[in-house]
Amino acid sequence: MNIGQAAKASGISAKMIRYYEDTGLIPAADRKESGYRDYSNSDVHMLRFIRRSRDLGFSVADINDLLGLWRDQSRQSAEVHRIAREHIQTLEEKIKDLQDMANTLKTLANSCQHDDRPDCPILQRLETDQANEHMSLAPRKGAVGR
Repeated sequence: MNIGQAAKASGISAKMIRYYEDTGLIPAADRKESGYRDYSNSDVHMLRFIRRSRDLGFSVADINDLLGLWRDQSRQSAEVHRIAREHIQTLEEKIKDLQDMANTLKTLANSCQHDDRPDCPILQRLETDQANEHMSLAPRKGAVGR
C-alpha cells in the first residue's frame, strides 16, 4: 500500500511516517519501480504500535527502545516494565506541575475584580518576580532560563 493508505490505516500522518523513516525509528519502506513507498501489513502494524505509544505520551527515544524490545522475542519483561514505570513517574510529575500552574492561575483569577478599572492583579503578578505566598510563579521545568 502507498504512504497515504498506510497513514490512514495506522492513524499516523504521512509526514510523520516520513519523519520516522528519516530518523531511523522505522526502517525505510520498500519502493515500487515508480519510486513510491510500498508498505506491508507488518509495517502498518508497527506504525499502529508507534501511534499507541505516542498516545500514551512516550518519547520517540522510549518508543525506539520499546520497538526493539517488541521485536526481540528473547526480551525480558522487566525492561519493558522499567520503561513504563519511568514514564509513569514523568507523567505524574507533569500532572503535579500542571496542577500547580492551574492553582496559581485560579488564585490570580480570583484576585481579579474583572471590572472597568485598569488595575489587574494577574498582569501585576506576571510582571514582577516578587514572591507572594499565595501567588507564587515557579519556573516550568524545561523552561529556558535567561
